[in-house]
Amino acid sequence: QGQLVESGGGSVQAGGSLRLSCAASGDIFGTYCMAWFRQGPGKEREPVASISADGALIYYVGVVKGRFTISQDNANNSVYLQMNSLKPADTAMYYCGARKCGLSWLSPSWYIYWGQGTQVTVSS
Repeated sequence: QGQLVESGGGSVQAGGSLRLSCAASGDIFGTYCMAWFRQGPGKEREPVASISADGALIYYVGVVKGRFTISQDNANNSVYLQMNSLKPADTAMYYCGARKCGLSWLSPSWYIYWGQGTQVTVSS
């Protein structure tokens, strides 16, 4: 059964960096398109970045473009989110999700698998 496990969250000061990892089970990686979402306190889950199953197509939301980089490692069945120039507004629980490719990456409703989340806290 499909499983996603996130790691790499933590507390940093504004301007700092973190690298999140999402380890996917073999039945997910390379088959489903993957994405990172985040959810702040009292807020809805919102999209951050997406990568296609073959790694060829990458998307970002505007507020993270130029600061965050999504990538994948086929050897380790993992997807990463490198986050630079972090801001307090980036504080949230970050989730890795998997959906069938061809569906819009922006809506959390299309995602079949979710990880448990990893907390990112950015202080000013």
